[in-house]
Amino acid sequence: MAVGLASNSRQLDEGAQGSSAALRESCPPRRARRCHSMLETESSGFSRVCPFCGRRVPRKVAVCRCGAEIGDDQDPLETPRPAAQPAPSSTPGPVILIGVALVTVALGALWLNRPGPSPAPRAAALAPAPAIEPSTDPQPLTPARALPPETSDPAPVPSSAVAVSPPLPVTPYLPSLEDVVSRIMPAVVLVETSSGRGSGFFVSADTLITNVHVVGGNSSVTIRRMGGATTPARVAASSPEFDIAVLKISSPEAGQAVISLGSALNARVGQDVIAIGSALGTLQNTVTRGIVSALRQTGNATWIQTDAAVNPGNSGGPLLDRSGVAIGITTMGYSGRQGLNFAVAAEHARALLEGRAMPVAESVNRGDDLRALSPTVPSEAEQARTAGVKVLEQALAQLARQGQVMDDYWARFRKACYEGRVVSAGLDHEWFALFDDRAMQGTVGPGCSATFADVQKRATEIRDGVIAADEAARQAGIYPGVRRDTRRKYRLDHPRFDR
Repeated sequence: MAVGLASNSRQLDEGAQGSSAALRESCPPRRARRCHSMLETESSGFSRVCPFCGRRVPRKVAVCRCGAEIGDDQDPLETPRPAAQPAPSSTPGPVILIGVALVTVALGALWLNRPGPSPAPRAAALAPAPAIEPSTDPQPLTPARALPPETSDPAPVPSSAVAVSPPLPVTPYLPSLEDVVSRIMPAVVLVETSSGRGSGFFVSADTLITNVHVVGGNSSVTIRRMGGATTPARVAASSPEFDIAVLKISSPEAGQAVISLGSALNARVGQDVIAIGSALGTLQNTVTRGIVSALRQTGNATWIQTDAAVNPGNSGGPLLDRSGVAIGITTMGYSGRQGLNFAVAAEHARALLEGRAMPVAESVNRGDDLRALSPTVPSEAEQARTAGVKVLEQALAQLARQGQVMDDYWARFRKACYEGRVVSAGLDHEWFALFDDRAMQGTVGPGCSATFADVQKRATEIRDGVIAADEAARQAGIYPGVRRDTRRKYRLDHPRFDR
């Protein structure tokens, strides 16, 4: 029955639509507005069709506009519907609607509370990488930069405030310290004079550098090589203002080791330096090590301040950089202070060798307080040694004059009272043989005993005078080599005189 009612309703709708279409076509233009109004009423379902003119007439109107009486609210063309038992409608009831609404709300709540999708970065990290298809491009491929593996933690954002250290400069290869020292050691010598000892070094086969206060007022000195061989050298040039002296030798050795002169102005504070010299005038070729503490300027002289150990006798020796190049000439230090030593810049020595004006540095620390350390002003110890040398020379000069008188007396004694051989080879005076019983290989003639005793007495007085003067010089701090050289100078040296 429901199917039949639906079919009748569908047929009525189709008939109504056809009537509406016929009405639209027959509606004159001046009545178009009214026709549209009627069509709207028709579509509302509250009208019926007039059987005489085909108009739609509201169900509550009994007379059509054409004048036909339609009668009660009953469309003769429509099939009447039973009123007592209406057909079940396809529209769901309220209970069903409420149930559907509740189910819909529950599903919506479940949908809203479902787990959300993973964050995009993690999904990207877990997603498989797309396969790379082989390229047909004949151009060579450049290797792609490797990307760091992603992690669940966000990568830190680089800050512009973080300073990035520049790459360190490539350090050139340097030989070991032992190799450097062994290579340059033969170029360093001991400088001996009548007034003291110091150090020097070869800058060429026949040229050496030392200090002015080492050579003193001497025009010639003696250099002692590492192996012990000695060679005379003359003072070729000097600059007291910078305490630099140039020595020349007349017979250079083949293959002589030399030290190159570098630049003190290129030295950097903190770099390693090496000092080599004859510490205390006796410990030849002593090596010490330190750093460049500062570069200082006093007057026109540039100084390298270093904490390398420098002792009396090191003066005139080289101050070397790590590669074995001389950047300075060791000169002086504060008496009684540690780690305060100075070397004059190598630039001054090079200028003296080349016969040009001394350079003046403008980029180093000024230190007029270093004038008290000027090598032309000796320290207290040096002044004491210098004074002691003068006293020693005065005493030995007087004893030398007595020795000349003794030479004449000895010659007369030997001619008149001594018969036999006297071994005097290597002795400054022949009568020095009296101090060695093996040297007197003859006999004293008869009647000459008193004369022989007087000769012995005079010789002993001279010997005792030399020994006393040497002891006073030792107490004054004069080095043994200086005392020996002074005795040789006055021809008063004998192995028995050393103590």
